[in-house]
Amino acid sequence: METNWLTKDELAAWVRLYTVVELLPNVLDSQLRRDADLTSFEYYVLAMLSEAPDRTLRMTALAAQTSATLPRLSHVVKRLEARGLMERFPCPEDRRATNARITNDGWRIILEAAPGHVANVRSHVIDALTPEQLGQLRGIADALLGKLDPDAAMAPLYRRHDVTA
Repeated sequence: METNWLTKDELAAWVRLYTVVELLPNVLDSQLRRDADLTSFEYYVLAMLSEAPDRTLRMTALAAQTSATLPRLSHVVKRLEARGLMERFPCPEDRRATNARITNDGWRIILEAAPGHVANVRSHVIDALTPEQLGQLRGIADALLGKLDPDAAMAPLYRRHDVTA
């Protein structure tokens, strides 16, 4: 099979996307570590719990929403539990399952961290784009997600903010 090498334009676009994917997590992490002593993944875990009914999710659902393996999620949850920001307990509907819940301290941390996080996202991503480019970014992300998430397993997460006309 012959390799279908990238054209100069394709390579230029790919390298830029790759660089954004590499740089953005560090930008998000730095601000959250400085302002809330959280990594961006820890913030994301707490944010997913903060938006859930009763601020509680089964660990398997939380893993799916954060696209994390259960071992990685368990490790992060253990750190957050040690800080009193969340707790785990047996699921009342299925004793074989474990629920995770954000604590009042975790809720407070999310409320305090959210404005700085949103300002950081706005500063480094949203405000760098025109409204037209923002629409294009959404279209590009949807096209990529169609390939990266062909079964739409993560769709409830990224489509829940869609605006319907």
